Amino acid sequence: MKQQEKTQKTRERILHAALAEFGSKSYDAASVNSICEAGQIPKGLLYHNFKGKDDLYLNCVKICYDAMTDSLKSQALAFQDAKEGMQQILMARQKFLAENPCYANIFFNTVIQPPRHLVRELAQMRKGLDDYFSQCCLDVLDCLTLRDGITKEAALEYFLMTSEMFNGYFQKKAEQGGDFRELIQDHEGRLSSIFDIMLYGIAKEPPGGRRT
Repeated sequence: MKQQEKTQKTRERILHAALAEFGSKSYDAASVNSICEAGQIPKGLLYHNFKGKDDLYLNCVKICYDAMTDSLKSQALAFQDAKEGMQQILMARQKFLAENPCYANIFFNTVIQPPRHLVRELAQMRKGLDDYFSQCCLDVLDCLTLRDGITKEAALEYFLMTSEMFNGYFQKKAEQGGDFRELIQDHEGRLSSIFDIMLYGIAKEPPGGRRT
């Protein structure tokens, strides 16, 4: 076996153990020692291939995001109605997370309780998934008649800002000591209604179209 192949197999072995660790624990609870013990990996070998915990974590997050993005892209979503389209997107996302509990734990930890010192790096890792979501939102917007003066670009920006604020709300809850599993359930339970409000607003148009 060539040295390059041997190195690649070693990295894969380490990442497999790291995925199991970060896939079942939060960033703070996970440790390099546990990864080495579970994978029977000498610590020196781990540090020869990775810089440390942060490097391992970011590699695992990238694997998770890439797998999620590839899975979602592989599904041919076709819809004529905005609400139906958003439901299809959410169902495809939830199906992937349900079928991949290890990735689900990593994903929700990055959304609800990300390590603050890695926020910039996590945003870079998420770019492919964000780009896919943005395109899905544009497809949904194609099914709507937007109000006068509202462009698709402005509507998309509103979608993205609202999504960030929604996630930020749950990050604050996590910082206040909220139960992680309960926060996930609450987060997922509200998604559909939040997107519905984003699409159609919170108030009925008054008679005559006059706003008060």
